[in-house]
Amino acid sequence: MKHLHHHSLLLLSCIPLLLCAVVPVATGGRREAQALLKWKATLAGGRESLSSWSLAVNSTSPCNWMFVICNSAGDVIKLLISEASLNGTLAGLDFSAFPHLEVLDMESNDLYGSIPEGIGNLTSLTSLRIMYDPHLTGEIPRNIGKLKQLVELQLQSLGLNGAIPPEIGNLTSLEELSLGGNSLTGSIPPTIGNMTELHVMDLGQNHLDGELPSTLSHLVKLKSLSVSNNQLEGHITTQLGDKSNLVWIDISGNNFSGTFPQSICTGALQNFLARRNGFANLHLHDLNFQNCTSLEVLDFAANNILGDLGEIPSWIAESLPQLRFLRFSSNMFDGTIPKQVLQFRQLQLLDLSNNKLTGPIPVDFANFTGMTQGQEHVEITYYDNAYSDQIQLVWKNRNYVYNKTIRFIVGIDLSCNSISQMIPESLTTLRGLKYLNLSRNNLSGDIPKDIGNLALLESLDLSSNKLKGEIPPSFADLKSITTLNLSHNGLSGRIPTGRQLQTLDPSTYSNNPGLCGFPLKECADATSSQTEMSQDDDREALLLYCFGVAGFIFGFWLSWGIVFCNETWRCALYQYVDSMQEKVAKIAAYRCSRPRP
Repeated sequence: MKHLHHHSLLLLSCIPLLLCAVVPVATGGRREAQALLKWKATLAGGRESLSSWSLAVNSTSPCNWMFVICNSAGDVIKLLISEASLNGTLAGLDFSAFPHLEVLDMESNDLYGSIPEGIGNLTSLTSLRIMYDPHLTGEIPRNIGKLKQLVELQLQSLGLNGAIPPEIGNLTSLEELSLGGNSLTGSIPPTIGNMTELHVMDLGQNHLDGELPSTLSHLVKLKSLSVSNNQLEGHITTQLGDKSNLVWIDISGNNFSGTFPQSICTGALQNFLARRNGFANLHLHDLNFQNCTSLEVLDFAANNILGDLGEIPSWIAESLPQLRFLRFSSNMFDGTIPKQVLQFRQLQLLDLSNNKLTGPIPVDFANFTGMTQGQEHVEITYYDNAYSDQIQLVWKNRNYVYNKTIRFIVGIDLSCNSISQMIPESLTTLRGLKYLNLSRNNLSGDIPKDIGNLALLESLDLSSNKLKGEIPPSFADLKSITTLNLSHNGLSGRIPTGRQLQTLDPSTYSNNPGLCGFPLKECADATSSQTEMSQDDDREALLLYCFGVAGFIFGFWLSWGIVFCNETWRCALYQYVDSMQEKVAKIAAYRCSRPRP
């Protein structure tokens, strides 16, 4: 008994220790659960998605709730609340109740209000993702600079406004910064250069102004930079000239100007997007990309760059062997299309539209191997950034937009120039083409007879040229065609029949007076018309013969009647002749007035 009593005392003495070990976990779990339940009560919608959030009997832990993940100790370490239709604010969520939270992910809900300063209490947070809630407005809280463990910060496609707080530079462990798709204003803070671990920075689609901060040169690990669609200006030489690790640069839709540093291509740059900027005084020879041997996308559309396109140096194709997308549309290039352009073996999109190019289309496309087959599996992007764009088509006198993920597009756009002569038959060897626009030029001659070889073609625009002749029968082989414009030419003959061609709008063929057949007016049957005309000619010849014979007989009897007949017979004969002449005149009038088929 004494021995048992001793063990009982030992067990009783351990109870306080066990309670001390359990209480912190239970208390922590209870506090987290209560914070989540209190927030749930403030939401106006989305409670159905949170139906599992309730305190069951003998349980204070939220670890079995939907969207909640705990560690082995029972601490909430992840809140993954995406597409839960939550309708409400973040103001009712007590962030201080989650000292162990590492990941907060809220995407595509219906949140509104602002991001509270209390978010700075999540000191263990490594990933913060709040995206695709455009009614979530206000400024980025300055306390966000307290999240020193943060590796990923994505506040994307919200309604955030105001300036980027300089405190963001305190996030020295950050590797990915995405603030795109907001309404942020002001300049990029120089403190952004403190984030030396940064790999990805996306500040695109905001209202930022000023110049790129010189401290960008400190971001030696940066691989992807997008500041597109802002109001940024100035030169990029100092800021980007030493970025040997950059793979992706998108400065589109700004007011940048000046020249380009040769050192920009000392590394592995694959994509350089600079369309819609202010490089108006830039000449072709100022584009220092000869060291960009890994470059796959070069886009300088809509910049008014000057120069004779024929001045493209002979080394360009050798220096850029990986180039897939070349866009120089809407600039001030003149001269002819140089043969050097046709040396890019991997090229799958060539856009030289809206320039002042003259002369013929080159005929040797043998090296365009990137356009001889489809490109459905081509990956040219860094991380998940797809190079998407919009290509405008002039259709029915209106601008239509052809939306595609451009990495899948294989196409040529030479529209809105002064290119002349015939469309080369060799174009039909580019069987991978999905998009071909040669509209608004001075092209003449026939449409290539083997155009049907382009079986993958989805969009074809040959409008507003001087093309003549018939539409080739091989058009019926264009099974994928959805957008076609042959208007404003001199085409003639019957429109070929084909499943796709019969579904197109009649305006496809407008202003070609010689065209006929569905969906235009029916063509006259040539064989039937010729037969009828031949029969008519034979009948007319017979009538004339008969008239001649009748005239001879009438004349003979008339002369004899005058000599030998009495007055009564002569009068009767004259009346008969007059009657016959009247009938002949009526027949002749009817034949002359009847329309030809």
